[in-house]
Amino acid sequence: MKFGLIKERKTPPDRRVVFTPEELLQLHMLYPSVEIKVESSDIRYFSDEEYTKLGFEVSTDMSDCDVLFGVKEVPTEFLIPNKKYFFFSHTIKKQPYNRKLLKAILDKNIELYDHETIVDTSNKRLIGFGRYAGIVGAYNGIRAFGIKFELFTIPKAETLSGRDALISKLKRQILPPIKIVLTGHGKVAMGAKEILDGMKIKEVSIDNYLSKQYSEPVYTQIDVVDYNKRIDNDAATKEDFYKNPTSYISNFERFSKVSDIFMAGHFYSNEAPVILSNEMLKAPDCKIKVVADISCDVNGPIACTIKASTIANPFFGYLPELGIEVPYTHPGAIVVMSIDNLPCELPKDSSEGFGEMFMKHVIPSFFNSDSDGILKRAKMTENGQLSPRFSYLENYVNELELKEI
Repeated sequence: MKFGLIKERKTPPDRRVVFTPEELLQLHMLYPSVEIKVESSDIRYFSDEEYTKLGFEVSTDMSDCDVLFGVKEVPTEFLIPNKKYFFFSHTIKKQPYNRKLLKAILDKNIELYDHETIVDTSNKRLIGFGRYAGIVGAYNGIRAFGIKFELFTIPKAETLSGRDALISKLKRQILPPIKIVLTGHGKVAMGAKEILDGMKIKEVSIDNYLSKQYSEPVYTQIDVVDYNKRIDNDAATKEDFYKNPTSYISNFERFSKVSDIFMAGHFYSNEAPVILSNEMLKAPDCKIKVVADISCDVNGPIACTIKASTIANPFFGYLPELGIEVPYTHPGAIVVMSIDNLPCELPKDSSEGFGEMFMKHVIPSFFNSDSDGILKRAKMTENGQLSPRFSYLENYVNELELKEI
């Protein structure tokens, strides 16, 4: 078996990688029978020389590899037929912009394993960059607040060495007694929590957050039943919410009335109710000044997330009265940070963390006959067809064929 680490070709450039040089060396030591090749790249954080120094072949020809590992979508013209690929395809939610990619994967008889589909028996995701999205997103949220109110100016996360450097930079800043609300309890939200805790911002209970005034910055972390309620006012539970999301409406307004910064680290499904509506943002008693939408669901549950921002231009202003984008310096604007590739700002840390998870949860499956079913559950395509688990995408692919006819 021959593994290949492919070059990232998506624009804007992504400097992350599935395996760092040291992680590839660990893989080779654990499984010496595997051959490993690295595709030459002038983009990734780790240079070609760092791989060659550890004895790995670096080449521009990956056609002799059996399994190819990447991070972001592979442009269709670079897909090698009849191979196994691991990368984020961004197709499992029927994203229209990648329909052609999935069609090309089927046409080229490629076995696709999407990183998002690597789950355990309870369908819990095993690998991802969520933690680092949360870390960078929280940093950017504090940075936006400092810039908006001319309190401090700190550098972009991408210019710093890693998580610890971000926390060190933030701890030197002085914040007024603001309130920060953080949604979610998954990897994204917990990454954001790392930053808030690292800054020594005090975490308080929901009740105290909503009712008390503080002389220092504080935050609270809330879950779906804290910011949603049943339409019929019956008791709300997480299990019921996930089973019957259409039976709920947002109860986030009680937080928007007291929060200065909203950090969105939740997971959102299409049937769930809007969380932060434009009506809430327009309300005279809405206090929110910065929205760090780490989850970045454009035109989704947060009304001011009308587009994805970029690492180059991370902030934009949103004017609730008109529902339009304005400069974030506009006096009436809420500052929005909605970068959809946040981990790219920490390519070293996020690559190391991702590779560690991949080594732990995925690589053993190649050598133990997939005893835990990791590969079987993750496989989206095989023999030019969608696997049974992903047959729901059939109409999604066929829509493209009908359009072409």
